[in-house]
Amino acid sequence: MELAAIIEQYYPAYREKHSHNALPSHLKALHAIRRCRTSSSGELYVKCPECDHAEWRPMSCGNRHCPKCQNHAASQWIDKQQHKLLPVPYFMVTFTLPHELRSLAYHHQRVCYDLLFSCAVSTLKTFGLNPKHLGAEIGATMVLHTNSRRLNFHPHIHAVVPGGGLDRRSRRWKRVKKGYLFNHKAMAKVFRGRFLTGLQEAGLTFPQKTPMDWVVDCTQAGEGMSALKYLSRYLYLGVVGEKNIVSNREGFITFRYIDSNTGETRYRKLKGEDFLQLIAQHVLPRGFRRVRDYGLLHANAKRLRFLLQLVLRVRVLPIQMRPRPPFKCACCKSEMVVLAFRRGGMRPG
Repeated sequence: MELAAIIEQYYPAYREKHSHNALPSHLKALHAIRRCRTSSSGELYVKCPECDHAEWRPMSCGNRHCPKCQNHAASQWIDKQQHKLLPVPYFMVTFTLPHELRSLAYHHQRVCYDLLFSCAVSTLKTFGLNPKHLGAEIGATMVLHTNSRRLNFHPHIHAVVPGGGLDRRSRRWKRVKKGYLFNHKAMAKVFRGRFLTGLQEAGLTFPQKTPMDWVVDCTQAGEGMSALKYLSRYLYLGVVGEKNIVSNREGFITFRYIDSNTGETRYRKLKGEDFLQLIAQHVLPRGFRRVRDYGLLHANAKRLRFLLQLVLRVRVLPIQMRPRPPFKCACCKSEMVVLAFRRGGMRPG
C-alpha cells in the first residue's frame, strides 16, 4: 500500500483539520512524497542501445522522509561506515527524553535536537575519559529518531560506540571490559543534568515536575555491522515502511508495528488525516543533520583512525561506493542510457 496514494486521498482532510499545526516543512515533505516517481518530479529520457527502445521514466522525489527513494543512500552510508569499523565489540547506547519534555522539544526542535546530540556525546566522552571506566578517547556514530514504534513523538538518540579508545598519554589502545561499556544509570544522571542546564542556557522553561530518573539504555551490538544496518533502516526508509500499512478502509488507516516490550505484532487504527499528521510531525527542520560522527569516527580523525587500524591489524580496503542501479529495458532487460531530462510538468517539444 503506497503512502503517496494515502496522501493524495486524505491531504484535503489533513489540511482542514491540522493546518494550525502544519509547518511549511511538513507540507513540503508530503507534497514531495505525493509526487514521487511521477512526471511531477521530473522525467529522464532513456534509450536502450541494444534494441533502440526509448521512453520517459519518472524520477524519485529525493526527499529524505520518503519511504521509496532512499535505498541507494542507505547502501552508500553503510559502505562508508563499514570502512570505519574496528575489531572490537560494539555497543548501542540510547538516550531518551522523558514524556514531560516532549512538548517543549516539539515546539523548539532545532534547539532541543542539537542539545540531545551535544549532551549525549559529552556524557559518553566524560565516561570514556574517566580512568575508573576506560581512561581513553572514544568514538560514536549518532542518529536522531523522533518516533516510537507506534509513531508517537518520542525523540531519542541512538549511538553506536566501539568498545575501546585511545589513551593519548601512553599512546595505547584500551579495550572495555567484555560485554560492558558504562553504567547506564550513572550516564542517565549526567545526561539529565546537562540537558536541563542546556535548556536554561537557551532561555527555555521546562516543567518543574521533570522526573529524576531518565532512561539511558546500553546494550552490546556485536561487531557493529548489525547496529549500523539497524540505524540505516530508520535513517533512510522513512517513518513507516509501506509494507507495514495493512489497510485503508472507510476513511481509516491501519498499520502494524512490533511492541518493544513484548516483541509481539500489534496494530494501530486511526483516521486518514490523523495518520498523515502522525507522519508529518516527524519531518525534521530544514537542513538539520540527523546523523553525526564524533571522536575517533569523525571525518577529521581519518588519519588517526587509519593508524589505529594498522595497529589493530585491520585490513583496510579502498571504499567502493555502490553505483546507482541502472534503468533496465522493458523489452530486452539491457541497461539503458540517459539522454535527456525535463522538469516536472513539462511536455516534450
